[in-house]
Amino acid sequence: MKKTITVVAACAALSVVAAPAQAAPKDPVSALKAKLVPGHGVRFTETVTWSDGTDQREVQDRKGVFQFDRKGVAAFDITIHWDDDDYGRQRAVGVGKVTYHNGGVMPMVLPEGKTWYKVKRFGVPDSYGQIINPAEPRTLAALIKHGKPTASSVTGTITFKDLKQVSPWWAGANAEKSFDGTKVSYTLTLTSAGLVSRVQSSFTATQDGKLATVAVDSRYSGWGSKVSVKAPDPAKVTTDFR
Repeated sequence: MKKTITVVAACAALSVVAAPAQAAPKDPVSALKAKLVPGHGVRFTETVTWSDGTDQREVQDRKGVFQFDRKGVAAFDITIHWDDDDYGRQRAVGVGKVTYHNGGVMPMVLPEGKTWYKVKRFGVPDSYGQIINPAEPRTLAALIKHGKPTASSVTGTITFKDLKQVSPWWAGANAEKSFDGTKVSYTLTLTSAGLVSRVQSSFTATQDGKLATVAVDSRYSGWGSKVSVKAPDPAKVTTDFR
């Protein structure tokens, strides 16, 4: 199965929530801002499921960490494990405005002695990544605005365009403008303190000419704990292929 997908601009299965938004008893945005301290962050694990209506399978599991600055995410380190051996384990490390990729096909395409490939992009590292980032205050505020909050969750839909306007994480993916109308459904689960403990999102995509849905289930823990993400050894980094 190919690992590259192309997002389509229509998703009939996902509908905009018509009920008016209500204020959650605990303010998630204020709760998040209180945790945005440089050198601190949050850890997460997630699973990625692919389905085409007749077949459904888990294609990836991931674990990672976001490191904060006072505005949101300043760095990330994500390890990706595929469900088969074609790609094996991959790793993506983002620092500043760049992302470094390791593993997967890299050993076969990078020059000898180089193990990390650097791209001038900071955001969702691949097409199966969680595009909803609950560590961004503006993103969280938009998800509440577009959704229906309760005491323990927020459920709704948001277009790629609206998400791109508030989320550096998604804007950094550089999705083509032709996909701006695509809708993503989401459910945020909140702790009693108003922090996000889980994000479930899904959108429809084309793969081999067929419609398929990619669903990502992410769980977050240790909000505000000390973390440290560092760029790889420059001697091991390249921007070239063989």
